[in-house]
Amino acid sequence: MRGPELSRRALLTLAAAGASAVAFAPAARAEKVLLIEVGGAPEAVAVNSVTGFAYVSDPSTGTVVVLDSRSGTVGAVIPVGGEPAGLAVDTVTNRVFVTNPPAGTILVIDGLTNDVISVMPAGPGASSVDVDEQANRIYAVSDVTGILAVLDGVGCRLVKLVPGPTSSLSSIAVDGDRELAHCTSTRTDSLEIFDIGAEKFTDGVKVGKSPTGVTVHRGSGTVFVANSAIHHLSVVDASARREKATVLLRSESSAVAIHQGTNTVYANGGPNGIARIDGVTNLLTGDLSLGVNPGAVAIDQRLNAVYVTDPLRGRVFLIKDF
Repeated sequence: MRGPELSRRALLTLAAAGASAVAFAPAARAEKVLLIEVGGAPEAVAVNSVTGFAYVSDPSTGTVVVLDSRSGTVGAVIPVGGEPAGLAVDTVTNRVFVTNPPAGTILVIDGLTNDVISVMPAGPGASSVDVDEQANRIYAVSDVTGILAVLDGVGCRLVKLVPGPTSSLSSIAVDGDRELAHCTSTRTDSLEIFDIGAEKFTDGVKVGKSPTGVTVHRGSGTVFVANSAIHHLSVVDASARREKATVLLRSESSAVAIHQGTNTVYANGGPNGIARIDGVTNLLTGDLSLGVNPGAVAIDQRLNAVYVTDPLRGRVFLIKDF
């Protein structure tokens, strides 16, 4: 159901990190913030920017909630069972992939009918998932074993399990153009890089403490890592295999997403809200306070709308023009 709009007076501030100084940007705002009541404890969110539907996993109820970006309403509730966690959408096939860590499986949902059409084994504890739409491949990592699963997104079958260089991989972002999968590890505070063509992990890059979120800009190949135990975002040059910059945030960040067209990065590292970062200059350009401790973040690439979950209150924020 659709909730109330927040005030348009929510102010943004810019924090540019120096050794001892903080600078502020001119006041700005999000033109519209909708609150969508979904109930339960929403965990992950993923968006099909072609159809305009977003998908929210809820492990407390064993469901996936479907949201309509255009109206800001709940369109359907899909019972999937288990404890659904990570989500990824293939906009080409209109399929949604949902991890169920306790079962070590990935469920496949038909985005047209909202039916569960297949269940694939993905290894114990598979929790974070991403899609290579060009190759019709699904990649999932396990926070329990550090194993990376390679799956066929069309045939709905497990292709290969690849042991990782560390015993825990917490999140994954696929760069199909460069045939790389970027995986974070909270055990080693690193970004582990998987070469898709070679089918093996090739490099590790030190990032901030306890990295739990990752996203990649497809145009430049730059990787952004959310560090959940330190107040900065790591910026990684994937070609040089090094951390090239850090972005000071107001608080720790556990989730990060990027609008590909504008190279704008959003992370849940704002003061009880989200932070906005310029992906070219690596500067913090604004904070939007939501009055909550936000969870997952996802972007509707077509509408340039930001989804943010509120796990404690069973809500999702839909933010436009921020």
